[in-house]
Amino acid sequence: MPGGLRDTVRQELLARQLDEQIVARYPVGQRLRILDVGMGRGAQALRLARAGHTVTGLESDPGLLRTAQESLSTEPAGIRDRVRLLEGDGHDTGVHFLPGSFDVVLCHGVLMSSPEPDAMLAGLARMLAPGGLLSLLVRNADALAMGPGLGGDWSGTLAALESDLYSDGRGVALRADRLDALTSTLAGIAAPLHAWYGVQVFTDWGVDTVIPAADELERLLTAEDRAGRTEPYRRVAALLHLCGVRG
Repeated sequence: MPGGLRDTVRQELLARQLDEQIVARYPVGQRLRILDVGMGRGAQALRLARAGHTVTGLESDPGLLRTAQESLSTEPAGIRDRVRLLEGDGHDTGVHFLPGSFDVVLCHGVLMSSPEPDAMLAGLARMLAPGGLLSLLVRNADALAMGPGLGGDWSGTLAALESDLYSDGRGVALRADRLDALTSTLAGIAAPLHAWYGVQVFTDWGVDTVIPAADELERLLTAEDRAGRTEPYRRVAALLHLCGVRG
């Protein structure tokens, strides 16, 4: 649920990993042009705008777009002026923007519901300026059996071991991705994989829980952050964060 432990951990880990990649690629203080495709409620878009970057958010769900607009409306004028929110689909970036228009493109939690993920990724790569960063967050197909297995659902575990499909909390069938396949895809669209992380090794299984006190939450985040960078733990994370760089 929005605001639950899973969402809190996910957004914080993404923020840390994104900032690490941005700092490694761009001079401190440089204002970047950022496109957030499928921005949802706008958590990362608003965070990056507060950091001084110019952010365009693209969202196809009118309800989520409205929530993001409401959140933006409470920000100071200087931040509001740096953000543009549009209703649109990740497959239509070429309709809205010129090639090479952005330094960073985010696509978090979108590929799993895309009917043509490779075509969409190719379009996103074209939006990047040379040397630009493409940030993808996907469901890890190699870890689909972890949830039912840890919950003692052995029929579900066996089924997950044989499939790249899973069901979200609303019963909608979605597709997970494999690291090797996405690595090949990124190389093919001239944005080869530069770095990758596991996201939520420990906190995406079972029922969502309340957010713990600040000190316990920080220990949890430290553990998740370390595990998401460490073999073999990152390979069984619920999600994968892949960062490609436009050649």
